[in-house]
Amino acid sequence: MTREQYILATQQNSLPRTEHPQFYPVGIYGWRKRCLYFFVLLLLVTMIVNLAMTIWILKVMNFTVDGMGNLRVTKKGIRLEGISEFLLPLYVKEIHSRKDSPLVLQSDRNVTVNARNHMGQLTGQLTVGADAVEAQCKRFEVRASEGGKVLFSADEDEIVIGADRLKVTG
Repeated sequence: MTREQYILATQQNSLPRTEHPQFYPVGIYGWRKRCLYFFVLLLLVTMIVNLAMTIWILKVMNFTVDGMGNLRVTKKGIRLEGISEFLLPLYVKEIHSRKDSPLVLQSDRNVTVNARNHMGQLTGQLTVGADAVEAQCKRFEVRASEGGKVLFSADEDEIVIGADRLKVTG
């Protein structure tokens, strides 16, 4: 017991004591209790709706242990199967198609392939549009599919045509 508690316990109380002490109820009663129950019920409903929406999103997006939808995470990287749409630019090191099907790139306006050096500077660009195919680079070459013979080559200084025959119409 501390000193103050001892003094308070041993002092005579000058206040008159009543025979029946008044008891005050401790707790939440009335409208406060109803509001508390309402907020607890509202929180419970919000949690159930949140859980249901989370499960619905997981089901719609086709989440699995391997990945999401057509996107699978493998040891070699990310594998995307089927038709997919990219709304923003795609930055990748390599793109491969399956061995039995071609790689198809489609765009409403054009398809642009950029080549950059190790510092991130643009070194080459190939743009396939509705009206033209444009290439911006130091050297442009067209090779034969068999043998790899250079059919056409162009750079700042010269243009080389390597075909056996050249036909000009017009």
